[in-house]
Amino acid sequence: MRAYDIIRRKRDGEELTDGEIRFFVRGYTEGDIPDYQASAFLMAAFLRGLSFDETVSLTDAIVHSGRTLDLGKIPGVKADKHSTGGVGDGVSLAVAPIAAACGLKVAMMSGRGLGHTGGTLDKLESIEGYRCDLSEAEFLRTIERVGCSIIGQTDSLAPADKKLYALRDVTATVDKKELIAASILGKKLAEGIDCLVLDVKCGSGAFMKTEADARELAALMVRIARSCGKKVTALITDMDTPLGNAVGNSLEVMEAADCLRGRAPEDYTRLTYELASRMLYLAGFGSPEACRTQCERAVESGAAFRKFREMVAAQGGNVDWIDDTTLFPRAACSRIVRAPRDGFISRIDTEKYGTAAVLLGAGRQRKEDGVDFSAGIRILKKTGDAVAAGDGIAVLFASHEELFPQAEKLLFASVGYSDAPPPARPLVLGTVE
Repeated sequence: MRAYDIIRRKRDGEELTDGEIRFFVRGYTEGDIPDYQASAFLMAAFLRGLSFDETVSLTDAIVHSGRTLDLGKIPGVKADKHSTGGVGDGVSLAVAPIAAACGLKVAMMSGRGLGHTGGTLDKLESIEGYRCDLSEAEFLRTIERVGCSIIGQTDSLAPADKKLYALRDVTATVDKKELIAASILGKKLAEGIDCLVLDVKCGSGAFMKTEADARELAALMVRIARSCGKKVTALITDMDTPLGNAVGNSLEVMEAADCLRGRAPEDYTRLTYELASRMLYLAGFGSPEACRTQCERAVESGAAFRKFREMVAAQGGNVDWIDDTTLFPRAACSRIVRAPRDGFISRIDTEKYGTAAVLLGAGRQRKEDGVDFSAGIRILKKTGDAVAAGDGIAVLFASHEELFPQAEKLLFASVGYSDAPPPARPLVLGTVE
């Protein structure tokens, strides 16, 4: 069996066997298949698509590309939440401690920025000292002692996804539902969790641009996860406008801390409660209404914020930065983008907002790039808001002035205006169970 033949067969639209997919994933994981052949395979899969059986094989090959985690010795129900990626979507940082403060054990294995979307690990690493690279033993201890832990893939858990994830980010092979499903579930099934809540984004800032595509992706992931014996539900949520008011790594950590203190933007807070309460409901903590009340009380009492501090401290982070977010390093340069006319913001091309943040340094343009934790966008006006000519609609942050022109041009072009307010769009568009 040769990688060349597998690439050719998929390029020509043929369905690969389980053995061929496992051979390719194992070869790439072990370094026998180089990046350029893996890139060709990903592009062929992107253009030709994968059948359900191929997607299941790819998912299972990723799961078993390394060790799987046994959470059985930790008492209680173990759960996770995962988003398919959006702009300003840092709610995992708030969801995990809220659910943990209510008594759930949250084992969260997350990723870095992908394409125009931000990455949970990049956000957490903007906290001085925070370690995303815990060993399996440290991960398990943190879950048992604190109740929640957010890490990256370890070297031994789903190593194939770690390599493929980074390659997809720089080869324009991100937004394909089969590849997204295999990547997400490859990590999640390797974790050994009992329950999983999926946040499947749709709209201009999501990989799935339409609600129909988002429902297809959600149904695919739910079908795969349930076939593996997991309790799972998927929410279809709006990403036609950035979530919250912050885009960028340290900016989104600050917003998460605000949420845990009960003072984040309304849309951010609403989605956080929705996801955390769904996790509790799947885990058997009561009715949906009772679970929502538990989440609200965890924030109101300060328990959720204290749980976030515990997690940050357990993973080496400087909790002083959580207590006082003014300690986060600030970008050297800033620039306000202003509205050109009176009226209402009628639309935002949210993907362009995310791309603008990448151009400012908040994301990666190449596989080996680092990120500027202080770079990003503070959103002042969103879809539906009234504006007057000259009003600030966003503030850009970067380390150098020369990074502004291209990002400012992109952001300026991404905003549409009208004389009347646009129709309201719900944040949660539906569920797939």
